[in-house]
Amino acid sequence: MPNGALTSLAGNVDPHHRVAVADLILAHREVRETVTRLVRELNPEVVGLSIMTFQRRTAGRIIDLVRAMRPGVKIVVGGYDPSLAPEAYENMGVDYLVRSEGEVTFRELLRAIEQNSGVEQICGLSWWNGESWVHNPARPPHRLEDKEIRPPNRDARVLKGYTLIGRQVDVIETSRGCTFDCSFCSIIEMRGRNFHTYSFDRVLADIRDAYDHGARTIFLVDDNITLNVRRFEALCEAIIAAGLHKIDYFVQAMTSAIANHGETLAPLMRRAGFRYVFLGIENILESDLQFLKASAKNTERTNGHNTGNATLKAIDYIRSNQMYVVGGLIVGSPGDTRESIEANLEFARRYVDWPYIQHPTPYPRTPMTKDFRDQGLIMNERLEEYDGTTAVVRTEHLPAEEVEFMRWKAERWMKVHHVPVALKHDPKFVLTTGWKMLAHTFRGRSIRSALGLESEKKVFERYREIRRAEREYV
Repeated sequence: MPNGALTSLAGNVDPHHRVAVADLILAHREVRETVTRLVRELNPEVVGLSIMTFQRRTAGRIIDLVRAMRPGVKIVVGGYDPSLAPEAYENMGVDYLVRSEGEVTFRELLRAIEQNSGVEQICGLSWWNGESWVHNPARPPHRLEDKEIRPPNRDARVLKGYTLIGRQVDVIETSRGCTFDCSFCSIIEMRGRNFHTYSFDRVLADIRDAYDHGARTIFLVDDNITLNVRRFEALCEAIIAAGLHKIDYFVQAMTSAIANHGETLAPLMRRAGFRYVFLGIENILESDLQFLKASAKNTERTNGHNTGNATLKAIDYIRSNQMYVVGGLIVGSPGDTRESIEANLEFARRYVDWPYIQHPTPYPRTPMTKDFRDQGLIMNERLEEYDGTTAVVRTEHLPAEEVEFMRWKAERWMKVHHVPVALKHDPKFVLTTGWKMLAHTFRGRSIRSALGLESEKKVFERYREIRRAEREYV
């Protein structure tokens, strides 16, 4: 998916500046060449990087590259990883670090640089004063009620190519924040437990802008849009009334919200154009949900009483209204056994249309990280492998490699089962590029493995070697 944060930052820079947005995932095989070309063409005075934990090593190499080409450039970093682990960037040649939401902080920083004035009063900013790092007071989460945060600037993109099942895809947000406290989540560590919303006028204008820029599929990237079901229903009605329901929409949702309100919500979502629903199932076992602190958002309620796990009812509402379930599951919690992991994988095989199965990952400052560290279960400190699909922690019963092998082995075939749906949706795309998708999904296989002459474990080891090589972006 496109990085919505980059275009939002671009939209909030004062308009007289020339801004270029380069989402390097689109050039992941030519990162060094792309950065070199852009720096030469644009001759920037400020370079900003939005960084997740698994991108930290690559970010450091990009900073070194940019510094070598433009020694006097100002380097600004932000995003989840710098916000939650600012100390990791103190010796990386960075000038400024933007913590948490960046739009207003970055705008004020650019004004200060332009005017050659001080940055001491800019909330949410950390900066190098020549001798030590200074951390200004935090900036409170923006309530989004006024127009201080401007719409994104999609024209600033200099790299293009994001598609979903053959259609150009873009992202919008209608709200920010979440009030739950899942142990694996970085959001509440960045901004606390809160929920703020944009006006529908702004949201509809953003959808139109994405459509005008070519998007025919739109992913609503809200942290938890179903916290306010009535508002979500009203948004669906607004999309229909605005004539924007011919677009395919993809949304993240809580199982409890869909299960408890699905009778009216699900058909309304479908009429509004929603096609894929990412369900945060997390796990089907209550013991794992308790560790993940995700029980509450996966509980069905009837007549004011808790009546069990909401997942199956939510899935039934989604599927019976001709939508598809992207199943978000997490396997590899401390108490997981081979049997408990297989139970979740079997559930995904039976009930999920497209799997999104990850491993618990100890990202900076999340409660989960402390739990794993206290139990001595973190087996891998190579942050470039903290991508969610590489198991870096073991369970009390299984090594990390075995947990990852079980997921990898099962998930590939789950994805193949969705090919007929994709073929019906966009036959030209599947017929022309389907072989590439399958080759990517099954990378590591060979003629020998296809003939049964080598084990799945051998294929898995080859796959892991490929992944290690793929991570050498710069």
